[in-house]
Amino acid sequence: MKKKLHPTNQFKKDFKRIQFFPEKVKAFRYIADLLIKDEPIPKDFKPHILSGNYKGCMECHVENDLLLIWIDGDIIDLVRIGSHSELFGKSKKR
Repeated sequence: MKKKLHPTNQFKKDFKRIQFFPEKVKAFRYIADLLIKDEPIPKDFKPHILSGNYKGCMECHVENDLLLIWIDGDIIDLVRIGSHSELFGKSKKR
């Protein structure tokens, strides 16, 4: 079953920042295609469920410091895309 992607307004704003980097767009499209086809995200991309402000969302590493956050369902809500600091603030809890 093919799923549909629904980009949120915040995702659209985030995506504008990466649209001029073809390698980032290509990497995102690879992940998006897996989501549409309802196929698992390979472990290399470190997919996992988030907690905190993004509780219930999924996240994966599209590239080393390019993260995708989404909500899985029949329609996949694309929530955010960006670096760790863009999505989670400058300070990282350890």
